[in-house]
Amino acid sequence: MQEGFSFLETGQYVKAESFFKTVLKEYPKNKTAKLCYGRAVGLLGNSKQAVSIFTDLLNTYPNDFEIKLNYAESLLWNKDFTAAKNYYEGLIQENNQSFSALLGYANTLSNLKLYQDALIYVNKALDVSLGNANALTSKKYIYLGYAYQKQQAQLYDEAETLLKENLTLFKDDKDTLLNLANLYLIMAELDKATETYNILAKNPDNKLSALNGLALAQHLNGKEKDALTLGEQAFLSLKDHTDTTLVQQTTERYIQALIWNKKFKDADVLINNLIENKPNANWVLALRATLNIYKSDFKKSLVDYNRILENDSTSFDGNLGKANTLKALGRYDEAYKSANNTLTYYDKQKDATQFIKTLNTTFTPFIETKTSYTFDNGDNEAFALEANIEFPTSTKFKWLAGYAYRNTSNAITNLKATSNNVVLGLAYQLMPNVTFKGTAGVTSAKADTDDFTQLLADASFQIKPFKLQVLDLGYKREVQNFNAELLDREIVMNNFYANYNLSTNFNLGWFTQYYYTSQSDDNTRNLLFTSLYYNILAKPSLKAGLNYQYITFKNQVPTIYFSPERFNAGEVFINLIKDEVITKPNEWFYELTAATGYQFIEDDEKQSTYRIQGKLGYKFSERALLNFYGTRSNIASATAAGFTFTEVGVRFKWYLSEIPGFRR
Repeated sequence: MQEGFSFLETGQYVKAESFFKTVLKEYPKNKTAKLCYGRAVGLLGNSKQAVSIFTDLLNTYPNDFEIKLNYAESLLWNKDFTAAKNYYEGLIQENNQSFSALLGYANTLSNLKLYQDALIYVNKALDVSLGNANALTSKKYIYLGYAYQKQQAQLYDEAETLLKENLTLFKDDKDTLLNLANLYLIMAELDKATETYNILAKNPDNKLSALNGLALAQHLNGKEKDALTLGEQAFLSLKDHTDTTLVQQTTERYIQALIWNKKFKDADVLINNLIENKPNANWVLALRATLNIYKSDFKKSLVDYNRILENDSTSFDGNLGKANTLKALGRYDEAYKSANNTLTYYDKQKDATQFIKTLNTTFTPFIETKTSYTFDNGDNEAFALEANIEFPTSTKFKWLAGYAYRNTSNAITNLKATSNNVVLGLAYQLMPNVTFKGTAGVTSAKADTDDFTQLLADASFQIKPFKLQVLDLGYKREVQNFNAELLDREIVMNNFYANYNLSTNFNLGWFTQYYYTSQSDDNTRNLLFTSLYYNILAKPSLKAGLNYQYITFKNQVPTIYFSPERFNAGEVFINLIKDEVITKPNEWFYELTAATGYQFIEDDEKQSTYRIQGKLGYKFSERALLNFYGTRSNIASATAAGFTFTEVGVRFKWYLSEIPGFRR
């Protein structure tokens, strides 16, 4: 039977099965032939039949230790890990120096994710058979499994320690280096990830895997062009004999890099070629869905994610990708469901956990306060305090409340005035793409010659009519309170307004605002503002553009407030933002806008203008942030021309709970 033994030892299990099956026809009671046949059957994947064969052998030879070992291993093949654990424990009690029993038990514990105990027993196996290749391989994968378990529990330092221990045993091991680099990506230790991928790349056989990883690290670091260079280098290195899995990974990374760099046409061509050959492959569908997300074709993305989940309901890309798409479509309850599905299959997965945390923030009650000091070269001063509360009761509905106090004075005229505003309201998502927001309240003002109370109102619809477009339509009733003199005149403004913003997939954007204002002093105003801008960078956001503003009043009352028959202003601007929303706890966020241009007041000579706005803040935690802000401008306003206006202030925002009240 030596030929059959050779087939088993060299992994030729089909030949081994056929060989011992033939032997058993002639010698049906041969114990060795039946044992080898059972091994061949089990190693070919028919584990249930193997268990049955070894059970029969045990019934015939109940005290044969070798048969017991094979029966235990067949339980392992059949994934009956609990039964295997119990059986191996009995074998070790019978012979605690059996290498096969010790190693089999270690592998069983590893499959049960009892990695700490698995390490103990694989080391005992190695004490019995020093340097055994099978035991060393098991030890490597036990370390990898143990590190992954720690990673999933977000015990990143412990995971890093385990992987580094593995590298001391298996120097420059590909699997360990890939796991360590991935851990560093999760930890946002991008320099360490890059260093690890570079170690991996020293072996020519691992070059493609390293390049794919380096491209992802550059993307996470906001260096999209570098990511594309690395992705393209890897893609162009593919050969006819390259491993199929590596071809897929490299192609996938290159297309992702094209998408990150908004080279949508190139990505689309490659994806369409893949779709022709692999129309139902999940990784190809995920690429097309990702492309459509970047193009804001969310409905198309949703179709592909649903197809992915039809193929595999446990797909990580399918579940979390669908959650992101539903969120973008304003279908928040469904987004929660998809994210929770992801965690059902991938417990404590960081991206899914963070998605839910971010979504929770959108619906968590908060209070926001602002305090500001304003002054201008007309000797007007103002101190203001403002507090606003939002309290969502579902993903569709939230209550709104606000209070504002303003004290204004003028050192030359000695005029003083104060106002107190109180408003209550609500916001309701009528449809995924239409949200209503309305507040109503009163303002109570005290001035030198008049005390009064007036109604306040603000109602608007935010509509997303098509992809990359947002339209706001609204009405706002307010009282002019810029300075004491205006507040004393009790000028009520009824504003009817529209805002329209158009984004594109090629970094260009256009924002337009129109106000028609009817005032209680029988004056009317038309105001048009439009801005054409270009997004230069994504992280941090950097954009530049041109602004134009046109204002006209029916009546000119220059001694009371700035009310030209014609006013035109144009400026160029640059805007730099690190958004507070994406800022992590214990980090700074900021914004800086600088603009300069000219204004034309009726037939007067042009006047140069400037505008500087800045914000600097710190995020103390997921629930609290504070920022200082300031503005300085000499652009004419509705109150005066030829003046310089300055405002400085501080803002504090605090989320009242860790999660939305309706999700407790």
